[in-house]
Amino acid sequence: MWRSGCWTRARCQDSGVDPERERLWAELFEQLDLNKNGLIDVNELRVGLAARGLSWSSVEEQIVRAGDINLDGQLDFEEFTEYLRSHEKRLKLMFRSLDRNNDGQLDVGEIQQSLHNLGVDVTLEQAAKILQRCVCYLAYVQSAFRRDSVVTCRTCEMCSHSMDKDHSLTIDWFEWRDHFLFNPLHNMEEIAQYWKHSVMLDIGELLTVPDEFSEKEKQSGYVWRQLMAGAVAGSVSRTGTAPLDRLKVFLQVHGQSSDKGTVWRGLHAMVKEGGLTALWRGNGINVLKIAPETAIKFLAYEQIKCLMRGRNEGGTLKVQERFVAGSLAGATAQTVIYPMEVLKTRLTLRKTGQYSSVAHCAKQILQKEGVLAFYKGYLPNMLGIIPYAGIDLAVYETLKNAWLQRHTEGSPDPGVLVLVGCGTVSSTCGQLASYPLALIRTRMQAQASVKGAPQLSMLTLFRSIVAQEGVVGLYRGIAPNFLKVIPAVSISYVVYEHMRKVLGVGT
Repeated sequence: MWRSGCWTRARCQDSGVDPERERLWAELFEQLDLNKNGLIDVNELRVGLAARGLSWSSVEEQIVRAGDINLDGQLDFEEFTEYLRSHEKRLKLMFRSLDRNNDGQLDVGEIQQSLHNLGVDVTLEQAAKILQRCVCYLAYVQSAFRRDSVVTCRTCEMCSHSMDKDHSLTIDWFEWRDHFLFNPLHNMEEIAQYWKHSVMLDIGELLTVPDEFSEKEKQSGYVWRQLMAGAVAGSVSRTGTAPLDRLKVFLQVHGQSSDKGTVWRGLHAMVKEGGLTALWRGNGINVLKIAPETAIKFLAYEQIKCLMRGRNEGGTLKVQERFVAGSLAGATAQTVIYPMEVLKTRLTLRKTGQYSSVAHCAKQILQKEGVLAFYKGYLPNMLGIIPYAGIDLAVYETLKNAWLQRHTEGSPDPGVLVLVGCGTVSSTCGQLASYPLALIRTRMQAQASVKGAPQLSMLTLFRSIVAQEGVVGLYRGIAPNFLKVIPAVSISYVVYEHMRKVLGVGT
């Protein structure tokens, strides 16, 4: 028969740990072991924590998984105490990293500075409220970037587990430790996982600023599984909305002269000309370029961040620095894969039988127009990255901070709709701002596909469009572009979440 007192004495003698602490753990284990079989399973842990007002979200499985050495799905007393002992060590390191003046307490200024370093600016008043609130809100706001909430408290105003027990507007080590004891956070990098800029949702234009990943995520292979999940989601999403994307390209190139003036007429004309499969012309290479572009963008972003940080390896980039790094990374990726963009436009606009394959299209362009044809429209494409990335990131940060400030008194969990909504609105605003440049880029890419057409420069095209069609001409094709946003986001999110589970990203 298991006896907590025997385990406690033996463990204390062997390791020299605090006997009082071990005694408390023994009492806690005995209370959580509801069926008194010397083991704690997930259900017992869930019931026990709920009885103590600790309404964490799905942490019971994480605690059991982290402490279950013999992999039997339960924790015996030794596994239970070893988990708590190791977890307290990690919490101590986290506490010291926040305690900037090393006085053994976290004050309002330190909380405010920590949030600022993670890209969230709060006032001293808001930081004071965080200190007075339960731990889940502190963990959430400190993180500022993650989409999947680890801890959730729905009754913060009534919470009897306020971190600041003595209402001194400071948190000492004991208050910090006791609140985080049953929250399986391992380090500050894990806390800094909420509210990442990108939710890896693809609405036809990949977000210019890549995700931030920790060193642990990079070493474990998490990064590539995450990127793969996003690439697969983008591929399925783009395939599902390819007809609208092809119609957009037609309207961008042909403008008023096109017989595809409305969405329905345009789709009908495509089917009439080449059958149902004509709706997906150019989609193959559009999907094919997602993976290399994502990988190159991520790798370039990491290198640029290293250069910007210099010797400050542990530093976090500010919003404006992320914008610059993201823009440069996007420009690097676009430079490498840009020939695929030109091929995509030509294949999208092709008539039945014009090109037999991607290789045939590339060969025709090379023979008739030369290598430089693969970089037609490159300048407006590069210029378009700046307003797209800038507005996308600015709108996202504005919406994020507005939500954080508005919900200082409410639940810290943003939820799927908030995150997807912020990402969709910010990306759409970015596309709206950069659309005229995207239209000019597409027309330049397509110029040689029209026999005898003059090779107009970017400025000449701009003036010509405004003179002939007015400012509205710069937004030809934006209707089908906006129509595809909701289905693209929906498809992308569903596939992305499924792929995360398949690839083990969500664990």
